[in-house]
Amino acid sequence: MSANTVSPPRPATCTPSHAAPELGLKRSEFDLAVHLGHIRTVPDEGGGGGRRVERAEIDRLRAQEGHPESLCARVRVVGTAEGAKLMEIPVGRFTRLARLGLLVPVKWYLNRYRVVVWLYLAEDLRTFASDAKNAHLLKGRTPEPLRGWLEDGADLRARNWRGRHLGFLLRQAEEPWARAGALAAFLSPVEIADVVKDPYERARLNRFRPVPPGQGAPGSPAAHLAERITTAQDADEIEWLRSDLAQTLEEARAFAPAPRPALRRAASTSRVAARPIPPMARTVTRATEPTALVPAAPGEAPPETGAADPVLTRRSRSRGLRGWLRRRSTRPARV
Repeated sequence: MSANTVSPPRPATCTPSHAAPELGLKRSEFDLAVHLGHIRTVPDEGGGGGRRVERAEIDRLRAQEGHPESLCARVRVVGTAEGAKLMEIPVGRFTRLARLGLLVPVKWYLNRYRVVVWLYLAEDLRTFASDAKNAHLLKGRTPEPLRGWLEDGADLRARNWRGRHLGFLLRQAEEPWARAGALAAFLSPVEIADVVKDPYERARLNRFRPVPPGQGAPGSPAAHLAERITTAQDADEIEWLRSDLAQTLEEARAFAPAPRPALRRAASTSRVAARPIPPMARTVTRATEPTALVPAAPGEAPPETGAADPVLTRRSRSRGLRGWLRRRSTRPARV
């Protein structure tokens, strides 16, 4: 029966590095398009946790009207100066709107001076500027409550990026452990250890935890700055992530419990204990008898008290480890 069963053919796929140029995109633009949901990917059946693109998806995108310009426009990103020019507002006003969380960055990087450069979707900025509800924010004085927040040092750019990037990761997660790993990606190791007490569950969680974007060698100032951007800082944000992680972890346990290698070690120990090693035979020693000290007669040499019996000496030398293993009991020494 199984010999006659015909499995359906697998769809043809290609790697992201091959799909990006076919769609007229740079690799960074391709990754952003995947995060935004413009390009559908499938898990790599070969293992490794990667993603692939079906040929049918590439054909669908290339058949759209205006391709590839339309797809490139949807993933175009701009910095602060270019974004302010696009919205026709001063750079200072653009920065204030971004710090207040009204403009959400989609990417960031560190320049050679270790300054954070925030990037925004040009499509988002055009949508914000064209909305009549935001007209009072683009011209005139900033409303009083917003000015107070700015004076207090409010800056929601990093937090808004974390929230947006978390949405990207959750959309790609296909099982509870992957969703738990996405949540853990924005918590510090101390917070993760406090929520996930079991070390075996933490080990499995780390397998699904995405590597956060960052730059610089480990321990460098650039790495510390990148870690601060990618890790939750506010108390309410940390509490929300911890709560979601604990709930998702319950679903992950029910879906597939974390493996425990300790059970396999215990089984192997019991098998060894069932085959004990034979005990080593005891060493045969000659029984010593107390001897009385008798004074020697005049002209006679005193008896030697420390001389060994030559017969016993030869017999002791002939007894090796093989003789010890044969004997279960000791023989009385001959006198």
